[in-house]
Amino acid sequence: MSTETTTFRRGRPRSERARQAILEATVDLLLERGLTAMSMDAVAAVAGVSKATIYRWWPTKETLAMDALYQEWATSPSAADTGSLRQDLRHLLYPWAALAARRPYGRALAGLLAEVRMKPDFALEYRTRFVEHRRDQGQLILQRAIARGEIPADTRIEVTLDLLYGPVYHRMLHGHAPIDEAFVGEVIRTVLDGIRPRPHDSGAAAP
Repeated sequence: MSTETTTFRRGRPRSERARQAILEATVDLLLERGLTAMSMDAVAAVAGVSKATIYRWWPTKETLAMDALYQEWATSPSAADTGSLRQDLRHLLYPWAALAARRPYGRALAGLLAEVRMKPDFALEYRTRFVEHRRDQGQLILQRAIARGEIPADTRIEVTLDLLYGPVYHRMLHGHAPIDEAFVGEVIRTVLDGIRPRPHDSGAAAP
């Protein structure tokens, strides 16, 4: 007999319902306690499952925490093609910033980043799941803007992405100021002011 006691909602296979319960419990505990203080025992208790069920899918609490946070942020839209670089960046960054502002994710993210610094294997997985996917979308948007002539062909795409994403992560980690549309709009405007062609430049029109 299973020791799991959660009363799951109807409509999903039991294994999927258990998995979702674990991920939801993990996020709640991450935000409440941080990664260091979170334990598999606590997750099992909150989710109403056995630890064996958790270890069936996640070998460590770090991988569990990463998947839980990834699921929370997975609703961000893919790269839009509106024909305007400014609007494309708004479509990309506004929903993600709204998610980042909705709950206190800074503590959870800080815990994951500490593990990234200490564990190379985990760092590779983290960058693949969290960093590369989001940056791939940004790269596509900037490459399309180059093709349309909105920004110079020699635009340093990787640096530009750091300038766009960095301020949001900075506020998320430090919690010193709000993350809202006004802030993200200012980030976009400031970055575009730095990379768009100057009046004396030849070629593309400004976005």
